[in-house]
Amino acid sequence: MKRLSGARLKVEDPAGLAGFYAKVFGMEIREEGGAWRAGYAGEDADLILLPGGRAVQHSREERFWKIGICLPDLDIACDQLRRAGVEVSAPHQFRDIGYMAHLHDPEGFAIELLQHDFLGNRPEGAGDPARRLGGGAHVGQVTLRTGRIAAELEQHADMKLLSVQDVAEFGFDLYFLAYTDETPPEADLKAVANREWLWRRPYTTLEFQHIAGAQLRGSPAFQGLEIS
Repeated sequence: MKRLSGARLKVEDPAGLAGFYAKVFGMEIREEGGAWRAGYAGEDADLILLPGGRAVQHSREERFWKIGICLPDLDIACDQLRRAGVEVSAPHQFRDIGYMAHLHDPEGFAIELLQHDFLGNRPEGAGDPARRLGGGAHVGQVTLRTGRIAAELEQHADMKLLSVQDVAEFGFDLYFLAYTDETPPEADLKAVANREWLWRRPYTTLEFQHIAGAQLRGSPAFQGLEIS
């Protein structure tokens, strides 16, 4: 079966940024020609850091938004990051979507940290303070923006739609696709009950933030997905 195995990003300092992901997030890194690959062991996607980019403030009008890292204990992860001198937002339960926090890497790319369980649902001992980010982290999402979700679903018809999440008060909704044979617990893809299940999947989903009719520009840094 196919899998989403990488997101290609053109960056200013591939080696330095790979070192950040290794030191701060515990990713394994290796050089591939002039590029660096950073990721976790397993079936989730890697970051493929290509030379030739530059560190800039990324815009909300660009197609590429963020990567998401899913993990068992967000509070442990945020505490470790702050102790390492990394600025991260306060963990919060965002609606009925997830318990999350946000930060940026040294080149300005957005990172979302998303706990497997909603606030108050985390099992005792879910994370290990002795391990990086509490252990069990994986790249859960690569997120793109779109103004035309029907066209995206058609283009990615070989992926399975796993979840649709309405965030109407913020002017968008979210679509999550993956290469998988798995079926969500609830047949209704808008069901809240599917969301914690989704954050525990070991593979990376392709997430679309759909802003109906939005005219988005390409992201100079984003060089596409790697499908294996």
